[in-house]
Amino acid sequence: MKVLQINHSYKYGGSTGRIVYELQELSENLKIDSYVAFGYDFNNVKGKNLFKICSIPQMQISKLQTRFFGEHGFYNTKETYELIKHIKRIKPDVIHLHNLHNHYLNSQILFDYIKEEDIPIVWTLHDCWSFTGWCAYFDYANCSKWESECNECPSLKDYPFTWFFDKSKPNFYRKKKAFTEVKNLIIVTPSIWLSEVVKRSFLSDYPVKVINNGIDLNIFSPKLNNSLRQRHNLIGKKVILSVASEFDRRKGLDFLVKLPEFLEEDEVLLLVGLKSNQKKLFSNRKCICIERTESVKELAEYYSLADVFLNTTLEDNFPTTNLEALACGTPVITFDSGGSIEAVDNYTGKIVAKGDLTGLLDAKSQILEKGKEAYINNCRERAEIFFNKDIQYSKYIDLYRSLV
Repeated sequence: MKVLQINHSYKYGGSTGRIVYELQELSENLKIDSYVAFGYDFNNVKGKNLFKICSIPQMQISKLQTRFFGEHGFYNTKETYELIKHIKRIKPDVIHLHNLHNHYLNSQILFDYIKEEDIPIVWTLHDCWSFTGWCAYFDYANCSKWESECNECPSLKDYPFTWFFDKSKPNFYRKKKAFTEVKNLIIVTPSIWLSEVVKRSFLSDYPVKVINNGIDLNIFSPKLNNSLRQRHNLIGKKVILSVASEFDRRKGLDFLVKLPEFLEEDEVLLLVGLKSNQKKLFSNRKCICIERTESVKELAEYYSLADVFLNTTLEDNFPTTNLEALACGTPVITFDSGGSIEAVDNYTGKIVAKGDLTGLLDAKSQILEKGKEAYINNCRERAEIFFNKDIQYSKYIDLYRSLV
């Protein structure tokens, strides 16, 4: 059996790139011919059966086209036809789609080809872009236009961002036509929340299966590393950790900026994933700011030294940061947002009403007062039962086989 995955990133570039990489590893271990076509990369990744769709300059041109003309996902014509040539050479039995946005692919051309060839498709939705006229998420804007017809979009200045034209209405209908004319397609969502959202979209006629994201439990496990505490002067401190591939208002950056003034003397906010120009927002001495790291081993060490993990996301699907924290034995506090709450139960953390800073502080105080030792075993056990990547991603293998 031959399987081709398509995503904007591979191995690096956030959780989806890592998911694609780990799924390819599992497939190869099971003697499946596994191929990956990915958008572009800044890390010069090498590997077996890889095809890079787009160069960095081509991606930047596509991004500029989106900025000027607002038709995100409908550029990169030449690159997409090159991808189709590659698909014809491979002759995959199944194509597994992930993120089709992010300035590397013409989704309409790709779907026209898939429809013509009638190739079985598994499509994992990591966000909501596939059924909106513009945005990847709509909770923050409190918008429900995607259920009927996108127009007068309130999120044009959010990702994928445009300066001038609101093309949300024609984009909506172009996507609807392209994505609903394929016969042999199964949608996968990592969260129950997103599966219910899909059922209210124009993709509702397709079967939807929930497969939680998985993580490597050998890498993400409780670790003792006093040298890391010493390096950051954290000996005797209670560490409140927050991690994101990109901190912005959707990830609750505004709440994190306010948080330090309410911390006790022995508490420190540790942020991993900030851009260099964001560090000035956290000049308070109770903050430690670290830029994004692609080292999963280093991430696991930060999760392990933390006393509590804070996820202030205001809209999200099924953030792997929650899973990584749990696997390292660290309790999670999250806003009641999207699928973020599905990783946590009463024994492994707390759920707070979205945007409730007072509730966030109360939950933090309760967990720190109880102590990490009261949570560590339950957190690890929950990760082992529900979020083992080998167990979760083997469900994709079963899905592939059911389609062939």
